Amino acid sequence: QVQLVESGGGSVQAGGSLRLSCATSGSTYDSYVSMGWFRQAPGKEREGVATIYTGGSTYYADSVKGRFTISQDNAKNTLYLQINSLKPEDTAMYYCAASTSVVVTRRLLYPYECKYWGQGTQVTVSS
Repeated sequence: QVQLVESGGGSVQAGGSLRLSCATSGSTYDSYVSMGWFRQAPGKEREGVATIYTGGSTYYADSVKGRFTISQDNAKNTLYLQINSLKPEDTAMYYCAASTSVVVTRRLLYPYECKYWGQGTQVTVSS
């Protein structure tokens, strides 16, 4: 049973920072091709914000470029998302996910491409 557990969300004022973590555990039968962070605000579709591939290449949504940084610590089996300069529009439930899909051209992951999901961690930004 593969498990992804997010943590690090919270309520912050605009301009603040948070670091989200996603701890992975369980079967390693499937090799992850990539992992990503997604978010979903009330009434909106889930969207990808950052993706990291094995080898370290990273991709970001235009709305978060320069403010979000995705990284991973393979020794700790943990994925991170550093979020700086938070804006009220960043308010959402944030999810980490893992994909075993091989893509022809590396890019930001779509939700349907992810096989494993965490339960989410809430980020709320006040103005």
